[in-house]
Amino acid sequence: MEKLIKMVEKMKPFFEKVSNNIYLRAIRDGFVSCIPVILFSSLFILVACVPEIFDYKWPKAISTVLWQAYNYSMGMLGILMVATIAKSLTDSINTKMPKLRQINDVSVMIVSIICLLLLAVAPVEGGISTEFMGTKGLLSAFVVAFTVPNIYKFFVKRNITIKLPDEVPHYIAQTFADLIPLSVAVMIYWVFGIVFKEATGMMFGAWILEVFKPLFVAADGYIGLAIIYGAMAMFWFVGIHGPSIVEPAVTAIYIANIEANLQIVNAGGHATNILTHPTSYFVATLGGTGATLMFCAMCAFIAKSKQLRAVGRASIVPVTFAVNEPIIFGAPIVLNPVLFFPFVLTPILNVWVFKFFVDNLGMNAFTYILPWTTPAPIGLIIGTGFAQLAFVLAPLLLVMDAALYYPFFRVYDAQLVEKEKAGAAEEVVEEVPAEEAAPVVAAEKLPSEEKRVLVLCASGATSSMLAKAITKGAEHRHAPVESIAMAYGQHKDIITDFDLVVLAPQMASMYDELKSDCDAKGVKSATTSGREYVGLTRDPDKALDFALALMAH
Repeated sequence: MEKLIKMVEKMKPFFEKVSNNIYLRAIRDGFVSCIPVILFSSLFILVACVPEIFDYKWPKAISTVLWQAYNYSMGMLGILMVATIAKSLTDSINTKMPKLRQINDVSVMIVSIICLLLLAVAPVEGGISTEFMGTKGLLSAFVVAFTVPNIYKFFVKRNITIKLPDEVPHYIAQTFADLIPLSVAVMIYWVFGIVFKEATGMMFGAWILEVFKPLFVAADGYIGLAIIYGAMAMFWFVGIHGPSIVEPAVTAIYIANIEANLQIVNAGGHATNILTHPTSYFVATLGGTGATLMFCAMCAFIAKSKQLRAVGRASIVPVTFAVNEPIIFGAPIVLNPVLFFPFVLTPILNVWVFKFFVDNLGMNAFTYILPWTTPAPIGLIIGTGFAQLAFVLAPLLLVMDAALYYPFFRVYDAQLVEKEKAGAAEEVVEEVPAEEAAPVVAAEKLPSEEKRVLVLCASGATSSMLAKAITKGAEHRHAPVESIAMAYGQHKDIITDFDLVVLAPQMASMYDELKSDCDAKGVKSATTSGREYVGLTRDPDKALDFALALMAH
């Protein structure tokens, strides 16, 4: 096991390079920006469809209004995603462009929408078809969002523009500066769309779906599911946020499958598409990546080791809501040879059992999207439309996860007990090691002016734990310090609103980019080790001192 862990750890630089890929990050950031839209539309679908499970049908007028909200939100997801992905990619490109020669991200967003319409939306009598404006247009959206910013980059980097006299106001000059890349991008997609349709007899949006259909099918099989969810856990095992690497590559499949499942169920059919966001949230990652809910419960309630018991009890609430960084860094699970196999295999087996229920027992796969922080058993039941077998599957997965983790948990617990008996156990994670703890700031040295701290992680969940701790510490000490949390990528336009930006440990591979952005704007930045981070989230006073020390440095 030690050799295996060392081999995996040697691959960490490669994993970090993948996680830093600007195109994968653009998909992730674009999806994060659209999550409120997806959840909003799903609420309307729940209201529209769930009553039918209990043999109640809404009057046609009410049903039409409910579906209208869905169609004009989720039904436009392709357009929303092409704009948000293009903006994220433009922001990443701009970090490497001269400060006085930046790409206009608003112009890129507008042009990307136009190009998607030219590429994937067919004209019909009296208007245009909306079929590929939603989830069916996501693959086309990726193509457009990846290419349009690069077209702009080509012209802006070489300063190929329409030059106007110095007397012309900047905002008017910017309009003409955008005109050449705008025109070229639109012309390219206009001509390509016409030629492609003439050559193949179909719109590019429909063609690319057909091309990738075998990949969609393969990803939904037992081997594909094992690769996807095993990779997420393996990345996390070496301390890199796995979903931020893997999910961008399968986001289009996730969203297309959930939409297809909903249509199948509404038509009275059997929904069999496994690979969806809810499958990840409520089956593969019960209690977060690695399906750590039952492991955390065992640590909290039956562990004999003081360290595991303290970590488990402190982590059980966030883990219940799928925020499992406290147990991952606190136990720790990261790079722990004893826990490698259950951490990687449990998510895979969970999804395989779910697939068996769907394929062989006639259970419907997920048709509704719920917030990922919904406790997994509840999300599994609601997300499958209260399927009867879901009430069997949910407790079965919990029992199975407990059985998978138990022998490894016992071995690790016994190891820690022996260390504790010998007086060599590591300090319980609730206390930050002395060499890592920030110095206590005396009351008379608290800042006189308001200070603002931003904490970033992959989704804004782990970062909220430290942000809340800093805020509580400030309230307790009456310090003028405010702190908020965001997902990485949402901060780029507002860095100057903060005095300090802190990066959560699972996103440490992004720190060089963050530091460069912050240094350019005169803002302090920092990251932490996993153990230190967990300790700070549990001690508001130390969290505040940590932030103040960094801002004063």
